[in-house]
Amino acid sequence: MPTSSKIIPIYTSRGDVGAYLAYPYIFNPRGEWIGWVASDRNVYSVYGHHVGTLSKEPRILRPREWSFASERRPSPPAPAPIRLPSHVPLPPLMSEIAQNLIDVLADAPHLLPPPGGGELNADMD
Repeated sequence: MPTSSKIIPIYTSRGDVGAYLAYPYIFNPRGEWIGWVASDRNVYSVYGHHVGTLSKEPRILRPREWSFASERRPSPPAPAPIRLPSHVPLPPLMSEIAQNLIDVLADAPHLLPPPGGGELNADMD
């Protein structure tokens, strides 16, 4: 899986920066690794749980009605720490999301905990 040194902000529907993408890794605004993106734009937590899809804006969206029965995927090796940008571009104009979708970073950020945190920790299976 190729990696990118370009850091792309991932916005919430409110226009706030909710995370950063340094492909394939996703980091929270504090610079902690919280997930990764597969080549098919599906987003996974550091524990391999599927949490949604990366839209073109970019936002992380998922259906409101969700089955947690999907298989876990093995996470890539932990990334090296990144240096977050001091300035980010203004968010793009975002379309309304359908009522059957939610914005993960705005409405369910607990699904993307850093390693060692969160309810979906690997040792809780």
